[in-house]
Amino acid sequence: MLDIRFVRENVDVVDAAMRSRGFIWDRDGLLSLDEQRRSLIGQLEELQAGRNAASKRIAVLMREAKGEGEAATAATVEAGKEEVRELNVRIEDFERQKATVEEALRALLLTLPNPPDERVPHGAGEQDNVELRRWGVPRDFKAEGFEPKAHWDIGPDLGIIDFERAVKLARARFALLKGLGARLERALINFMVDTHVSRGYREWWAPVLGNADALTGTGQLPKFEDDLFKTVDGLYLIPTAEVALTNIHRDEVLEAAELPLRYCGFTPCFRREAGSAGRDTRGLIRVHQFDKVEMVKFATPETSAEELEAMVADAENILRLLGLPYRVLELCTGDLGFAAARTLDLEVWLPSYDGYKEISSCSNCADFQARRANIRYRDPEGFKGARFAHTLNGSGLAVGRTMAAILENYQQPDGSVRIPDALVGYMGGAKVIS
Repeated sequence: MLDIRFVRENVDVVDAAMRSRGFIWDRDGLLSLDEQRRSLIGQLEELQAGRNAASKRIAVLMREAKGEGEAATAATVEAGKEEVRELNVRIEDFERQKATVEEALRALLLTLPNPPDERVPHGAGEQDNVELRRWGVPRDFKAEGFEPKAHWDIGPDLGIIDFERAVKLARARFALLKGLGARLERALINFMVDTHVSRGYREWWAPVLGNADALTGTGQLPKFEDDLFKTVDGLYLIPTAEVALTNIHRDEVLEAAELPLRYCGFTPCFRREAGSAGRDTRGLIRVHQFDKVEMVKFATPETSAEELEAMVADAENILRLLGLPYRVLELCTGDLGFAAARTLDLEVWLPSYDGYKEISSCSNCADFQARRANIRYRDPEGFKGARFAHTLNGSGLAVGRTMAAILENYQQPDGSVRIPDALVGYMGGAKVIS
């Protein structure tokens, strides 16, 4: 969430930031509500000062009430009490008005996306994202003498993925894994978490249901409520472990010496929105339920840029250990996620697309989520009070997409799939799925 004082004092800067993201905001409405709020605060302060003064006068009169002047003093005291009662009624009315205006102002602020970091390239959409680097060389299947299959064919042919029975159990866009398919999913989760823990992350096991405050804190609510699965008692199935891991410290004040905090955790993830017409409707790329290992960091403003680069390196490390070709993209202003100030995407090579497909998105949200979730830290060096922390999050990785990449990139001419060396120990020694 944006700081209203920053918006008020830098309207043109915010206006340019919203335009760069292709977002239309109610500039006049927001500033009008802010002006009303400040006016009501001023009037409330005047009324409260008047009530305090009247109360003090009454106290003095009551102490001085003596002898033949007592009756006159009593009348004055009663008049003073009536003044206080009237002031209380007016104060209550102004407090209700202020609460209404503040609620409307907060509702507007919650709809504003995070302004892009100054390093983010300008652009209208994904076509304007900037490729930073590549790693690995995609296999030349034609040179090997066979036509590669898509993972949505490989899985059923090997008997490890059953899409048809998944529809029977739930509906389209779900997957049912069995045998070595289920083992591969579990192996990937354990491998990813173990690898991140070895690089300094603390593992968490979190609820997969979140309340409205948690999803508001990370930015899914109110804007993306239609993309979420909601239970009858008001809880939401989380779309990413980012929700749980970030909100661990909601309404808390951390110590500067503790930062950066580096967390990771596995959760199932649930998203009602799962792509549109096209090839993404098949296979494991866009489904309503999927597994993901998430990385989350809490950092100071001075170190968050460095922590983002390190997070990307941690996600890259997983792909390199698995031997999967990938590329890294810097997202442009028009393709940034709602809460992100800067995002670097990792895209893995998928032969079925004859191209790269997103498998990790690593974002620095600056203090955007921290303001919404009230996550602060005490800075002992020359700063009075507490500052908002910077939060970061990134996929480390999306497990289903990683499985799809392994099935396609490690497929063999006889229809079998070789297990990457890094996973053999997690697969009970199995080296091939056939």
